[in-house]
Amino acid sequence: MTKAEIGIGIVGGGYMGKAHSVAMASVAAVFDTPLRPRLEMICASSDESAEGYRQSFGFARATSDWRQLVADERVEAIIIATPQKYHREIAEAAFALGKPVMCEKPMGVSLEDSEAMVRAAQGHTNMVGYNYVRTPATQHVRNLVKDGVIGDVTWFRAEMTEDFLSDPNLPIHWRTDGMANGCIGDLAPHIFNAALALMGPIDRVIAEMETVHKDRPGGVVTNDDQVQMMCRFASGAMGHIFASRVATGRKNGYAYEIFGTKGSIRFDQEDQNAIWLYRMEGPEENRGFTKILTGPAHPDYKPFCLGPGHGTGYQDQIIIEAKDFLTAIHTKQPVWPTFEDGLAVMQVTDAALRSAESGTWQDVVHSQAR
Repeated sequence: MTKAEIGIGIVGGGYMGKAHSVAMASVAAVFDTPLRPRLEMICASSDESAEGYRQSFGFARATSDWRQLVADERVEAIIIATPQKYHREIAEAAFALGKPVMCEKPMGVSLEDSEAMVRAAQGHTNMVGYNYVRTPATQHVRNLVKDGVIGDVTWFRAEMTEDFLSDPNLPIHWRTDGMANGCIGDLAPHIFNAALALMGPIDRVIAEMETVHKDRPGGVVTNDDQVQMMCRFASGAMGHIFASRVATGRKNGYAYEIFGTKGSIRFDQEDQNAIWLYRMEGPEENRGFTKILTGPAHPDYKPFCLGPGHGTGYQDQIIIEAKDFLTAIHTKQPVWPTFEDGLAVMQVTDAALRSAESGTWQDVVHSQAR
């Protein structure tokens, strides 16, 4: 198979910028992709930090001007790993030049931003960076549900729980200001995406939002610490979703439980290589949850390791994401989740915000970007 290089530009060098840089440096070796990423340019907020990232991650060049990166002829595909407030402008500029874009979640600061990004993406390769849903375990669960292994789904419960702001003595910072940086804009989109992936569209919601620690050293918190939401899926199934950044003791509680007419499934990201499956089969005295350890038989596992139960990790999710983005560019076919799928998450978020304000059930607007 003929291999071709593709120049990668990453806007943002922090937490996710590093993860995407490592993924693009590794993906060709792991998945033997037809497109071989070349780390061409990285952008950060200052020349000094950009140069530091360049040296650490192995890029050819660095800049503090994202416009320079987007316009550069040797940058052929762009990854946006900045705070949400910059997503729309960078994506629109890249699409105007016909360049593929992968944008970190959530897509924009608002529903309006996300609708504009979908419009700009028409005719161009695009993807949103929802990484947790790409674990071999959750990919397998999607298949189990789709294939009817647990029958018709009757109820779905999910959470995205962490405790990085559970200490009230932590000072205010960028995460404690602005709705997009609150739990509803930061953590909740991950689990909304999981609900949509596993269960399909959500028709209506009723939600509550709460700021647990309203005052912190340095000022007042202006966004929410946690959100809970009941929902009704288009399939008719009931659901409950909870997201929190003050869930004491939880580090990566991306977890869900699915009940069906023939069985049920449990999963917790803190044990990301195990699925618990219950089948309503055989004598009652022999029934129980079976622990399934991921292995080469599960989606996207084998390229990393031939040993069942040896497991994959967080960075591997980003490498799988990189493979999917390169596949979309190479085949010129959309790979889930596209910007339209990212918009679906923002539509759920918008309904949750409206519900929390009104105290009533709100419909999720499924209309396409206007």
